[in-house]
Amino acid sequence: MARFAGLTAIVTGATGGFGRRTAERLAEEGARLVLSDMNEAPLKEFAASLPTETAIRAGDISDETLSEALVALALERFGTLDIAINNAGIAQSFVKLPQVPSDEARRIIDIDLMGVFYALKHQLPAMERENRASGRTAAIVNIASVAGLAGAPRLSVYSAAKHGVVGLTRSAAAEYATKGIRVNAVCPSFARTAMALDFLKMSPKGIDESAADLTRGVPMKRLAEVDEIVEVILFACDPRNSFMTGQTLAADGGITAI
Repeated sequence: MARFAGLTAIVTGATGGFGRRTAERLAEEGARLVLSDMNEAPLKEFAASLPTETAIRAGDISDETLSEALVALALERFGTLDIAINNAGIAQSFVKLPQVPSDEARRIIDIDLMGVFYALKHQLPAMERENRASGRTAAIVNIASVAGLAGAPRLSVYSAAKHGVVGLTRSAAAEYATKGIRVNAVCPSFARTAMALDFLKMSPKGIDESAADLTRGVPMKRLAEVDEIVEVILFACDPRNSFMTGQTLAADGGITAI
């Protein structure tokens, strides 16, 4: 039996990078999906390509009403919310802290940190109610970053936001550990996603030199493949992985080992 058969999952940032591939894998393994991203047209096209029941809601994750609407949509269409993958996020310019424009810094915090806060704020009570009524369990996976586990030169605001995601993850996990809700964070280093390529393009050094900078401190000496990160996300939300909560899973090529 498919490991996610009969379960309903929310995936934000669903049309690119980790979100897209995670949604594809969840669908292949039986989950029904509620998908969200900024633009409706690619979201509709992607949802139509999946071999499962889907519902979509486009919007900006920094707007709290989107998180509330996604939870309501899951319950209305499918009657349950079992998994949430809080993946939506943006990168920052690869510059020293004083060079980060203040409006850019605010936008990063609003999306990468507050977006996760809003998601948790609405997902946790709904999951708790469902679990109490049905005896089911639920799992939330927040996509943080290896930059949320240590300092990240030239990524100061992004790092601060992802540190915040780690703090939210651990706190929510402790608060809801007896409520049948597991909350974990996956902390990738840079992978071959469109966001990573866009990030590299923003650097004044150029793509090749910036990529070399990013992987210089990686013991494996390479970027991650998207599927390598998605495997960790699926592990974190797998119902069989029932005793792990409050963890930060570093999928980083060995960065945090040294």
